[in-house]
Amino acid sequence: MDTVSHLLPSRLLGSANSGYGPVAIAELQQLFPDLTTQFLEPQEVFQFQTQTPLSEVYQVLHQQEPIFLRHVQPIEQEVAIQRTETDCAIAPDLLSQETRWQPGEKVAIQVRRVKGVEFAYTAYGMKAAIDEFLVQRFGLVPVVRQADWVISLYLTIDRLYLGLSQPAHNLSDWSGGIIRFQKELGMVSRAKFKLLEAETRFQLDLHQFHQALDVGAAPGGWTSLLLERGLAVTAIDPANLHPALQGHPHLTHLAQKAEHVTLPLAAYDLLVCDMNWSPYQTAHTIRRLLPALRAESIVILTVKLLHKKPLPTVKEVLAILASELQLLHAKQLFHNRDEVTLILRKP
Repeated sequence: MDTVSHLLPSRLLGSANSGYGPVAIAELQQLFPDLTTQFLEPQEVFQFQTQTPLSEVYQVLHQQEPIFLRHVQPIEQEVAIQRTETDCAIAPDLLSQETRWQPGEKVAIQVRRVKGVEFAYTAYGMKAAIDEFLVQRFGLVPVVRQADWVISLYLTIDRLYLGLSQPAHNLSDWSGGIIRFQKELGMVSRAKFKLLEAETRFQLDLHQFHQALDVGAAPGGWTSLLLERGLAVTAIDPANLHPALQGHPHLTHLAQKAEHVTLPLAAYDLLVCDMNWSPYQTAHTIRRLLPALRAESIVILTVKLLHKKPLPTVKEVLAILASELQLLHAKQLFHNRDEVTLILRKP
């Protein structure tokens, strides 16, 4: 592997939610004016190049992380493939002279393949071949999470792109930023995955909160997770909550529209909102409820991108809330689909 890559143009692979690749590229162009790009999967996965050194690219992405860029990986090697079993020997050969790791370090192999193309092997089959090689050749420890290094492979119809990085450099330590949760028996709503992902992605400890407001709560996917984390929840929604939640000793259901409720002052330390409503109306509703939050409370809000103008929509919502709340994170998570998750704090 090239040990002087810092002297060459930086090449990376970027991933976004389906349809939002162009928005992620627009954000990247604001950070790197010399950016050149090429889509590998339409509107979703793309390679990009800049003369900015790779270490500086990582630093900029960490300090000014794009909202719609879900995951990156460096491209340090690009080789032809045939989509036959012989491909599984390519990555071990490319890695055979690698010197950046030490024996005993943990390495995660993340293999992704372009959609709609047949391969004679599975992604797991390629990963297994690389794992075996790394153990025997370097004495490394294969892991899935909490790795010291990530080897990322992306396979197209005729090319293999490979890069080695530390997990923090990839924006997400999940392959492609695609985080999966197991569907639970009797789960109230798949919307729960969005809050689970936010909890993981932003390293939120929901256990630290005590009194939560869930605005637009029905059927109760987010409420169910907050109750599991031990919080007392006031759920606001004129619609019914899931029968599994009814009668829970730590749940209060206010069957009203959010704009009509009257809440005690400074009674809550967490507000969450996943309403399927106009983003601007939602922002104004949340702003009206803020007196019910204590100082240093956290707000977790999804912004629905209903108007097909993603960046302006997010900026306008933030402008509505700017005088009352401090933005901590803004990110389109994998489970958001056509939304953006905001994490805010009441000063």
